[in-house]
Amino acid sequence: MTTPLRLVLATRNRHKVEEISTLLTGLPVEILSFHDMPGLPEVVEDGATLEENAIKKAEAVARATGLPSLADDTGLEVEALDGAPGVFSARYAGPEGDYEANNTRLLAELGDTPAAARRARFRCVVALAMPGRETRVVEGRTEGTIIETPRGSSGFGYDPLFVPDGHERTYAEMTGDEKNAISHRGKAVRAGIRLVRELLVL
Repeated sequence: MTTPLRLVLATRNRHKVEEISTLLTGLPVEILSFHDMPGLPEVVEDGATLEENAIKKAEAVARATGLPSLADDTGLEVEALDGAPGVFSARYAGPEGDYEANNTRLLAELGDTPAAARRARFRCVVALAMPGRETRVVEGRTEGTIIETPRGSSGFGYDPLFVPDGHERTYAEMTGDEKNAISHRGKAVRAGIRLVRELLVL
């Protein structure tokens, strides 16, 4: 029997752990996270870009554990707000990362912006770091629109406000499988799976 690859997800966000673990189902990989390995270093996400933050998190955890580490950083970019909240998406309303507060601020910033001008995209950058090897980076993105009133109770973050192109429901009105099939994180992690598969044959 092949020994599973031990892979650390460099995030404390349980929702992200659940989504990424689901997407990695079927691979001979043992998923570990901060919740399984107490004492891992806190990583300050002070990068100027999503790429910088993802790489910083993945490399810090790989150094601390000696294991391959996968990290993501995700941002919502709203065209009418010149790309905000962007890299600050998780802490748009303050450092505590309160989802409801972030959504409230986003709606306030958009105000009475008409529907046609509420274009946005979710971007997710995934970094895979392994001690002694070059860190690899992939990206996924989904275009859509920000609605005026939150809808749905699934998902997390800005999901109740984001309707992806070609759909009438928000991310938060979709099942986990439906969202993963089209989402920015789903696309990025599926690209990241190719990198994980390369590790499995090393």
